Amino acid sequence: MDRTPAAPTRRAPVVLAVVASVLVGAGVTALTWWRLGPVTRGTVWAEDGGVFLRERVALGPVDSLLHPYAGYLHLVPRLLVDLGWAMPIEDYAHVVSAGSCVVVGAVAAAVFVLARDVVPSWPFRLVLAVIPAVLPLAPYEIAGNAANLHWFLLFAAPWCFAYRARTWWGSGVVGVLTGFVVLTELQTVFFLPLLLLAWFPRRDAAGARVWPRALPVTIVAVLGAAAQVVAALTDDRVSQPGSPAFADVVAGWVLQPFAGAWDADVGAAVRFVVEHGWVGVLVPLTLLVLVVVAAVAVGTWRARWMIVALALVSGGVWWAALLANGGAAQDWSHPVAALEAVPPQRYAAASGLLLVAASVVSASVLVGWRPASTSRRTGGAARLVGVAAGWCVVALLVVAAVGNAAPGATRRSDGPVWAGEVPAAVAACDGDPAEVVDVRTAPWSAKVPCSRLLPSR
Repeated sequence: MDRTPAAPTRRAPVVLAVVASVLVGAGVTALTWWRLGPVTRGTVWAEDGGVFLRERVALGPVDSLLHPYAGYLHLVPRLLVDLGWAMPIEDYAHVVSAGSCVVVGAVAAAVFVLARDVVPSWPFRLVLAVIPAVLPLAPYEIAGNAANLHWFLLFAAPWCFAYRARTWWGSGVVGVLTGFVVLTELQTVFFLPLLLLAWFPRRDAAGARVWPRALPVTIVAVLGAAAQVVAALTDDRVSQPGSPAFADVVAGWVLQPFAGAWDADVGAAVRFVVEHGWVGVLVPLTLLVLVVVAAVAVGTWRARWMIVALALVSGGVWWAALLANGGAAQDWSHPVAALEAVPPQRYAAASGLLLVAASVVSASVLVGWRPASTSRRTGGAARLVGVAAGWCVVALLVVAAVGNAAPGATRRSDGPVWAGEVPAAVAACDGDPAEVVDVRTAPWSAKVPCSRLLPSR
């Protein structure tokens, strides 16, 4: 009997990919949680104790899921609030914070897998995947709460849309993920053109064309985007629209998303410009633009479209935020010392996620580029410059991540810690389950039925 070992199957690479993505997701979850600090983790933020919780209590766990708020559908945040409400009431803040960190970890794991066609080198994909956990501005407002999870799902959107699924099973999984992404963030519509990338065939080892299974993701993305657009057109927004000057949009993007991509202290960038002028800020920006342009010039067509999309939507998210929220506008093009006190904006963190992603993809392209020049000297020099530029970008990102890794000040650093507020709320119920009492949150308060606060009899 022939006992020759069977040839290796395709299962081993798949298993390795699954294990790697799980490790990436777990690591990003843990790092995101740690960077928040104990007080921030235990404090309920904004809509998590406001409209999301209020509508969960009033509408129930099903009707509240796709109930529009401020022109958006917020599927994943409302699911997390459902989870937190199902747990012991004193644990609500920690459950929502932990769940939000797990979602960020899931996004990182998905990006690590889905970016394979555009970023084939796993070390660069790892850097790309951990951006949500290491972005300097992330803990200040958008990390660890359900109210801002939509920014992280926006980060996942281009990779869901552009992915070329090899199997119907894989396409189905990505389709489910796409549903959660699109039904949580309206601005994923900016990335819809990337769906075209998912329909182009790839070549197998023998050089034959293999058509991807793009239909499920396309259907889910288009229908979800349509639902978001309907919500945006029919639901009222509380905030008043603004009309910022284009110069202020650009200058604000430089002073917040761009500066905040490297240092959480965005006030330092304003201070530098006030004291020394714009040159010191525009020089590194120009160098980054050159890296991005070079990558677009020499990269594959898929990488080119992805870099352009990430860079444009980075600016688009910032501009749209200033247009939609009049109170967010500032005279950024004429900075004065008073602007140093303007804290990092949540829109800046979202824009920064996409900007850093464009930088990492560009670095990956330049490091992996092989010039077609017939001159060894010319081609070798060009490749050396490209490799050096790519690794410099990665080095700067690592330095920024390490320098901003420790837990710092956030918008929840002063509490109030939810669990510490519950005893006073119980006392305010005065034993009457029919009452509704306020539980302090940041920056508002939550209205909690005493029936949830009092022990059951």
